Amino acid sequence: MEVQLQELIEQIKKDGVETAQAEAKAIVEVAKTDAEKIIADAKIQADKILSLARTETERMTKSSEDAIRQAGRNLLISFRESVTREIKAIVGENVTDVYSSDAFAGLIISIVESWANKPDAEDIAVILNTQDLNKLEETLLKALKEKMLKGITLKVNDNFDGGFRIAVKDGSAYYDYSAEAVVDMLSNYLSPKVTELLKEAK
Repeated sequence: MEVQLQELIEQIKKDGVETAQAEAKAIVEVAKTDAEKIIADAKIQADKILSLARTETERMTKSSEDAIRQAGRNLLISFRESVTREIKAIVGENVTDVYSSDAFAGLIISIVESWANKPDAEDIAVILNTQDLNKLEETLLKALKEKMLKGITLKVNDNFDGGFRIAVKDGSAYYDYSAEAVVDMLSNYLSPKVTELLKEAK
């Protein structure tokens, strides 16, 4: 009886230990599985974060590069416009000086003479604003007479500030030597030349 009791106790202990070991093993397996899942999820999350960080870095880099390029373009445009304004101002001063000097009448006569010598020249009119015509009329008429230039009339048009226009064929065509037109023409001619000089100065 005592032996059976002892065997029973041994059996219970053995069953308890085995059960405990089985449970411990199961807990360890579950913990291991959970740990692996947590690590896998963490790796996926870390990869996502790294991918997002990489994408954001690339976006910011591209955005910064685009901003630098745009700033460079804006600077060049601003510089070009500034140079163009300066050229126009310088040319404008010089044209104004010539058009307000004693040489102005001589310039008009010289151009009229060139036009009058063309075989198809007819009905030539010199158009000036009121102020310039009042100032130059006597000188121009005298010079036209001296050079035997006939059929040339002087007309008034106050739609431009300074300079003159040569009209032909009853005004159906005219050639613009107004201060504004000459400044624009010379500025447009000089701007590419200045651009080339700036390129050479690099």
